[in-house]
Amino acid sequence: QVQLVESGGGLVQAGGSLRLSCAVSGRTFSTLAMGWFRQAPGKERELVASINWTGDGTYYSDSVKGRFTISRHNAENTVYLQMNSLKPEDTAVYYCAADRLNWRNLDDYWGQGTQVTVSS
Repeated sequence: QVQLVESGGGLVQAGGSLRLSCAVSGRTFSTLAMGWFRQAPGKERELVASINWTGDGTYYSDSVKGRFTISRHNAENTVYLQMNSLKPEDTAVYYCAADRLNWRNLDDYWGQGTQVTVSS
């Protein structure tokens, strides 16, 4: 079956950077659109960034535009989220997601989540 495994979360001070990784197995990676969601306590899950199958199409939420960068390396079966200029409001559990058909509404496969905590 398809598995998504996130890594790279942790505790960082405001203004710092983190890079999240999501390794995919069980399906040809290039057939999956990929994305990152986040969910903070008491808030709804939010699509932060997504990338299409070839990597030439990306989406960012307004809250992270200009600070976060999503990328994919099809030869490594991995998608990354580079997070710069982190703010306390970026604190959340970040989830990797994949979809076979839709790169703006990903829902087929999910990772287990990784915690990102930004201290002020």
